[in-house]
Amino acid sequence: MRPYSSVLAGAACALVALVSPVLAYEIDPLTRQPLDNALTVRVRPQAAAVSVPTANASLNTADPMAAASTVPQMSAIKKETVAYDGPYGAGTIIVSTAERRLYYVLGGGQALRYGVGVGRPGFTWGGVQTITMKREWPDWRPPAEMLRRRPDLPRFMKGGIENPLGARAMYLGSSIYRIHGSNEPETIGTAVSSGCIRMTNEDVADLYTYAKVGTKVIVQR
Repeated sequence: MRPYSSVLAGAACALVALVSPVLAYEIDPLTRQPLDNALTVRVRPQAAAVSVPTANASLNTADPMAAASTVPQMSAIKKETVAYDGPYGAGTIIVSTAERRLYYVLGGGQALRYGVGVGRPGFTWGGVQTITMKREWPDWRPPAEMLRRRPDLPRFMKGGIENPLGARAMYLGSSIYRIHGSNEPETIGTAVSSGCIRMTNEDVADLYTYAKVGTKVIVQR
């Protein structure tokens, strides 16, 4: 399943109505061509980190991820608590596409910072959405837009370790974009998705405990 799942992971999300032009990245992981820099979220990166809850703390013993110790999921991008002096209030999620980082604003001048994978060139976007639904170990049904591009994809894949949506998914508005886990943690920090924001399974499970239905999500180009 693994070789085929690598193909699926790159196609787990699809383009929706409003797609911005190709945005700026240091090196595009697909073409390996240098790209320009883009704006980043206002964060003081040198702030001292403080204790953060363990990512797996909320998982029960029946969770497939708890028994999947042979499946590597640790990201090279360490989750941190950083100082935050931006304009958004506690409980807001900010995705910096250029940084390939997601911030969850804690309030009190702090935010949690996670590494994420973002849309590849041609599939980048920006704007404001709201989490309208949350799912644990979600099933995957490729949308019609994706199937037109990739008719070879399965029409349905049951949730689980090999599913490209990973351990958790938070659905954004009425779009087909999601913040979700991944069966390929090595892609975190790159621009390879079709527009979704992907995280390691540990990180998305951690964020899932903070983010509620109704949480505002701001995606910055």
